[in-house]
Order: sequence, then C-alpha cells, then structure tokens
Amino acid sequence: MRICSTTSISIFVLALSICSGTSWAQTAATPRDLTRAAEMNLDVKLMFPSPVPDRIILNLTAEPETSVAVNWRTDTTVQQGVIEVARSTDGTQFTKQLRQINATTQYLRTRHEQEPAVSANYHSAVINGLTPGSVYVYRVGFGKGWSEWFQFKMPESTKGRALSFLYFGDAQNDVKSHWSRVIREAYKKMPEVSFMLHAGDLINRHDHDIEWGEWFQAGSFIHASVPSVMTPGNHEYRNVKLSPHWRPQYNLPQNGPKGLEETCYQVNYHDLKVISLDAEQIDESPYYAQKQAQWLDSILTNDPRRWTVLTIHYPFYSTKPNRENVELRNRFKPILDKHKVDIVLQGHDHAYGRGMVSNTPSGQNRRAQLSGTMYVVSVAGPKMYDLSDDPWMFRKAGNSQMFQIITIQDNQLLYNAYTATGELYDSFILEKKQGKANTLVDKTPNTPEKR
Repeated sequence: MRICSTTSISIFVLALSICSGTSWAQTAATPRDLTRAAEMNLDVKLMFPSPVPDRIILNLTAEPETSVAVNWRTDTTVQQGVIEVARSTDGTQFTKQLRQINATTQYLRTRHEQEPAVSANYHSAVINGLTPGSVYVYRVGFGKGWSEWFQFKMPESTKGRALSFLYFGDAQNDVKSHWSRVIREAYKKMPEVSFMLHAGDLINRHDHDIEWGEWFQAGSFIHASVPSVMTPGNHEYRNVKLSPHWRPQYNLPQNGPKGLEETCYQVNYHDLKVISLDAEQIDESPYYAQKQAQWLDSILTNDPRRWTVLTIHYPFYSTKPNRENVELRNRFKPILDKHKVDIVLQGHDHAYGRGMVSNTPSGQNRRAQLSGTMYVVSVAGPKMYDLSDDPWMFRKAGNSQMFQIITIQDNQLLYNAYTATGELYDSFILEKKQGKANTLVDKTPNTPEKR
C-alpha cells in the first residue's frame, strides 16, 4: 500500500485505529512516522505493525522431526502471544481439539537515519511433541487479533524415506520485486519440501526494517508453511554487529559455540545433519573462528548420520575473478575433508558454480583426487557479479537467478538447480559408499552455459 498525501495518511490512521480499537497514542507508529514513510515512498503497510500478526515464519529447531519454532510480529499494544495448534482434519473439526502454547515476547525499536522509527513486539514459541509424518494446522495471535490458519507437514523419520529441501543463495537486493518470483517458482516446483535453506544476505542493509518487511512479503504464506533455516551473511552484519532483527524475528537453534547462538548451530534429522557456520565472525574474529573450528570438528566426530550439509555465506572457492578465501580454506577445509562432509551450500559471490576439489587446502589440482565434497555457490536475487573461468567449477552460470532442490534418500543425494523460469540447469547425484569418497554421477542437461 502506497500513501502519497497527508489526507490519505489521516484516513489510513483513522481506519486502522477504528479496526484495532486503540488510539494512536498506544500504537507503534505515529502519524508523523507515516507521513515521513510516505514521503520516502516506503510501503507503510509492510513497515509498521498492527494488532494483527504479520511476518509469521516457521523455523527449524535442533530436533526438526518432532518440533517446529514459530515467530511473528505485532504492534506494541499486543503484550502477549499465543499459538493454537492441532492435528489437521478434513474439515474444521480440529478447532475442537486445539492446544494453546504461550509465546515469549520481545520489544524491538529500530531506527535508521534514512527511515522512520519502527516499534514492534516480536513473539516466539516452539511447538513440541509433534508426530513425524503428520499434518498440523496452527494460527498465532492474541485477543481479537489472529492470523489465518496455516498448515504444515512434519518430515518422516522412518529409515529410507526421502527428505527434500530448497536452497537459496543471496536474495539481498530488490527483494520484493525480484526475489519474490524465485521463491514462489521454487515452491510451485516442489511444495512438499521439509525446509528452506537461505545461505545469507537475505537483505541488503541490516537495520532497514522495510527491507525485512519486503523479504517477508516476497515469501508470503510460504514462510509460515515451510520451516526455514538461515545462516547470516555480511549484509546481516555491520561492523561485526548482527542485525537487531535477526534474533527477535527468527527462532533458530542455540546449540553452537557460546556467543554465536542462532548464527552457528546444528540441526539433526534421523539421517541428516545440517550445520550453519557464521562466516562474518570467522572473517572478523580469530577467537570465534577458532571456536567454530573446534566446535565443527567435535560435532562431526563419531556422528551417526549418513549425510552432512554445511551452509556458510562466504565460499571456500569463489565464482568471482580474483577473489579468494584462503584463510577460510586453511582453517576449515581440513575438517571437512577429515569428516567427509558431503555438500557445502554458499552465497556471497552473486553467480552460480559447483564442483569438487582436491584434498589440499591450497586448491591446487582442483580436479585431481576429488574429496567427495561438493561445493556450491548460488544467487537467488537480481544482483550479479562477473563470472570467472576457475577450473574448480564443473558447471557455472552468470546473470541467472537460481534456486536448488536437494533430495536425500538412503545412499543417494539428488541435486537439481533451476533458473527463475523453472528451467533445469544443473543436476547431479552423489552416491555414498562406506569408507570411501562419494561417487559423482553427473546429470547436467545438454544446454549451453549461461554467461
């Protein structure tokens, strides 16, 4: 909604006050805030909260087969939050068997010199005790302000059942305009995924509330129906300070090194471990770099899960000319090689590339003595960089918004990369053999590389 005059703003303020039953002395946004936002051509409906929940999102927990985390936002007149949840039914019978879960509430006021201030209450809770493979419905709210009902399915935990997820590189710029079609095309291509993975730089400016609002609008109900897991990128940071929105609006595991809660963590399925490393804290802090390296080695030692997926924003091997992350490779790649990590999902370089490399951190002989670890760099948003001809890439693309669907079942990992139009652009299978490096089965379509 775009408001372009003071008269229109007054009508909007009055209407919202009447609908919410509150006065503007009580609400988060003042008429002055709304006027300034309109003068800056900001979408006030995305920016300022109301008593009705918005920015609703599911997140993975550390035990994703039996629980899910929920977060949402309201204005500051709403001091409490509640989740109502039940096992789904064919009709509305579920409303007679609701379970209520009280949320914790956190106040957040953000103000950037280029934007009006935004005050909001963020509510979060975890739904525990869920049955693998079952379908549930839930809504969030309190008093007279409630969301619609959302439906989600818990993943199967039975041995041999397939598990699929979506992977997105950087959204970052023009998110509402251009990333929206990518996430929606991905959902249309395969709605029955267990989660979505975001490899950092979800937005461009870490403390601009309107950008976070556009990220939520781009995903719309998908965020509230499919759990997400995300690793922070450099644009979620400024001067090594994490976005003030990150922890209030997401509810991610806190099982990583102390001080890196909800940025460095692990998620454990029956046959899959998903790991997030905080790239910015590796790049900027020798202390946290060492802490993450020690933690990574410890959680991969004697781990019973068959597959390991690691996500980190900065790439081990770049798609951009003359860009290298040598210190990252020197510190972490020996750990990945030692434990035979299967696939590393990255962002940052705003192009697409994937390939295997040797077991030497220097990156020499990048196609010799392949380690079995697949490295992927991808971009989902519209911002693009030049593409190098580095030999580590088996398949690459420039100037292409991409999304990926990854399916794991028994001893196979199937990877499919699609362009924003839904065209299959890259594909391979990793086959696991006990005690040996993964075998690569290349299924790349016979189409020209995009430059």
